[in-house]
Amino acid sequence: MKVSFWLGTAAAVLMMAGQAGAQELKFPPGKDARFNWKSYDDFKAAHSDLKGQSLTIFGPWRGEDETLFTSVMAYFAAATGISAKYSSSENYEQQIVIDTSAGSPPNIAILPQPGLLADLASKGYLTPLGDENAKWVTDSYGAGDSWVGYGTYKGKDGKQAFYALPYKADIKSLVWYVPENFEEAGYEVPKTMEELFKLSDRIVADGGTPWCIGLGSGGATGWPATDWIEDLMLRTQKPEVYDKWVTNEIKFDDPAVVGAIEEFGKFARNEKYVSGGVAAVSSTDFRDSPKGLFGIPPKCYMQHQASFIPSFFPDGTKLGTDADFFYMPAYAAKADLGKPVLGAGTLAAITKDSPAARAFIDFLKSPIAHEVWMAQSGFLTPYKGVKPQAYGNDTLRKEGELLISATTFRFDGSDLMPGKIGAGAFWTGMIDYVGGKDAKTAAGDIQKAWDGLK
Repeated sequence: MKVSFWLGTAAAVLMMAGQAGAQELKFPPGKDARFNWKSYDDFKAAHSDLKGQSLTIFGPWRGEDETLFTSVMAYFAAATGISAKYSSSENYEQQIVIDTSAGSPPNIAILPQPGLLADLASKGYLTPLGDENAKWVTDSYGAGDSWVGYGTYKGKDGKQAFYALPYKADIKSLVWYVPENFEEAGYEVPKTMEELFKLSDRIVADGGTPWCIGLGSGGATGWPATDWIEDLMLRTQKPEVYDKWVTNEIKFDDPAVVGAIEEFGKFARNEKYVSGGVAAVSSTDFRDSPKGLFGIPPKCYMQHQASFIPSFFPDGTKLGTDADFFYMPAYAAKADLGKPVLGAGTLAAITKDSPAARAFIDFLKSPIAHEVWMAQSGFLTPYKGVKPQAYGNDTLRKEGELLISATTFRFDGSDLMPGKIGAGAFWTGMIDYVGGKDAKTAAGDIQKAWDGLK
């Protein structure tokens, strides 16, 4: 995933495993009103005949995330009596292909790449989850149709089926700011894109700089610009156009894409809009870029970035008070596009069918499977059935509300493109564009790179 390079390189460990069977439950059942304990009791009652069975789960989470996920698995194990074991690999994308091809898959594979899951389904390595589960996601998730689409693939027989249930999401359609700075200057959070431009112009008129934008990221320099383009594509074009763009059915130099790039240019190529001027956009590291929000006086008032960016705020920054976010707004003039949200997520699929595997999919449909992780850290969900008060802080709660209220959800587009494009030509093309190349030419260069793939 695109955000992976800021996480650093994991230790050279080939495989890690977590056993949930005997783990102590993080939150004693029935004793905390933040949780939907009835969902736990109902799940337990419906799966009381599985004691002694085993379940293997393979996923992307390592380190702290592995600890958090196994804390959730402990509730599954306690409710069912199933011995559940989780494992991961630093190269989990390659490992799941090896394991399924060799005929030794885990019962459950949880992956953040719909394309990889689609490939596994096409080879007959996934078990369909049935129309009833697809309908459940449609009815139970914010932008449910979008999530069903990301879990629906062609099987070995060429027929479309629902194979992967979404569990855990990330959100990127955020603009970060310092509430005290807004309050002192008399600025209000914009509700539309038109208002966002008016606010930016007002900040300039008041002698300030509205935006901090940093595209630097070492060998991955340019990637933050792709999030901007993707957000703007979803706010200027129908979701179907976005889908055709990421598969190259619509070319990169199509007017729809060029228009989104030029919208980005209204921010990033406006000398008065960005801290340090346009020349600083490409040279400023994205990890350093937020610092301008906290200067005295502030060097900027806003930054567009994903939910992980507070990791690079100054030590001691309290979210919700010292720093907060608002939704990257849609255009009032394009109200028919609704409230789109850009992000990512993981999807759970059955790679070796068993009653225990089916039970685990049912478990992920229970609010408690979400709330246990919500109450700790780093977990968002579009599931409408959870209790919002289970979130560990107000910032996570607000982000979760955006996922639930979204009318459209789309995965990070560059992650859906071939690696040489989404993690290569797209990055460099945006650096060229910010550096002065016109949008049509920059997009044409990216398309040439795509055409060159064989």
